[in-house]
Amino acid sequence: MKRTSVATAFLNQTLLTKSVFGANDRIQAAVLGVHGQGQSHIEALMKQDNVEVTTLCDPDSEVSAQRAAQFESKYGKKVKTVQDLRKVYDDKEIDVVTIATPNHWHALATIWACQAGKDVYVEKPGAHNIWEGRKMVEAAAKYQRIVQHGVQLRSSEALQEAVKHLRNGLIGKVYMARGLVYRWRPDIGNKPVEPTPSTLDYDLWLGPAKKRPFTRNLVHYNWHWHWDFGNGDVGNQGIHETDMCLWGLGVGLPEKVTSSGGKFLWNDCKETPEVLTSSYLYPKEKKIIEFEVRPWCTNAEDGATVGNIFYGSEGYMVIKGYSQYETYLGQKKEPGPKGDKPPDHFGNFITAVRKRDKSLLNGPVETAHFSSALAHLGNIAFRVDRVLKFNPVTEHFVGDEEANRMLSRLYRKPFVIPEKV
Repeated sequence: MKRTSVATAFLNQTLLTKSVFGANDRIQAAVLGVHGQGQSHIEALMKQDNVEVTTLCDPDSEVSAQRAAQFESKYGKKVKTVQDLRKVYDDKEIDVVTIATPNHWHALATIWACQAGKDVYVEKPGAHNIWEGRKMVEAAAKYQRIVQHGVQLRSSEALQEAVKHLRNGLIGKVYMARGLVYRWRPDIGNKPVEPTPSTLDYDLWLGPAKKRPFTRNLVHYNWHWHWDFGNGDVGNQGIHETDMCLWGLGVGLPEKVTSSGGKFLWNDCKETPEVLTSSYLYPKEKKIIEFEVRPWCTNAEDGATVGNIFYGSEGYMVIKGYSQYETYLGQKKEPGPKGDKPPDHFGNFITAVRKRDKSLLNGPVETAHFSSALAHLGNIAFRVDRVLKFNPVTEHFVGDEEANRMLSRLYRKPFVIPEKV
């Protein structure tokens, strides 16, 4: 998008957007990326009072046409389809956008939306690398936009209660968090290069990533396992758990990182590791995060296959999924307080949008940066295969230029995140 176009769109939208939405003011939304998670965005938005999804956007026109037909069948009304997200940002009638694109588009799509005067709900991970995560934070602040990160567990009253227990000493001194991502990830094979489907704007799909031939190894889901587009499972499902680790321990980014793992099961085209074990050390706080990714047959840990375990001097806490916690106290593991209440993360987002108050957000843009950055740190330590020292203030590695080069990427024009957003 040309800078002049962005500036014009932003100024026009700012002039037309209400400073505060009234209870009866309809919020119009666009969903960007509707092949997978975007479908849940449509459903969640349409459940909100006085919110209407008016536009579906996907670089694959066949996918957006299918979703539009499903939308009309379910809700009895038509919805507009757009292939290029830049046209969404030029639409002055759209108040909010939700972003469910591949990871490598999340930050740029968020920044462009902020510049165009839109509020944003962005899927995890908020950013594909650490540098662009910081740029998201800067853009949200500069353009005074409401930006919610898709970490639903933050909006669960049960897990909010769980964190209060951790703060109030229910399990004593909390010194360690363990993140678990045990998902069923099969062999995806290795498909050949082939002509790009006529319905897909592949150049747009590639966006900030380098040019490469079309293959179904990438489109539409398996991009998760390729470094140019995804971040492996620690940067996929794992962001919910990295976020919970940070939230529960009350810490930011670590000072020391080490990771090991690899591919042990499948001889397929995945670039990211199937198994990944990462340690994040906080020497000043005397705390540590242990994170484990496994892809196939495995045991649960106290019933959790996707979740977190917090360890304290007087007991431990198990987080399961997005809404459930259990506690076990003392050497005999006596059952303690527990809870389970599903989140309404989109409801929290819409409330903050209506009131123009980002302090109401349960998953603000800063959580997008930090929870994503934790996953990226583990991946970088794995890729360079050594223990890394990290400065959480400057957000750079200490004395390691190879690792520092992985903090960002080379952006393909015109899909460039500028130094000054």
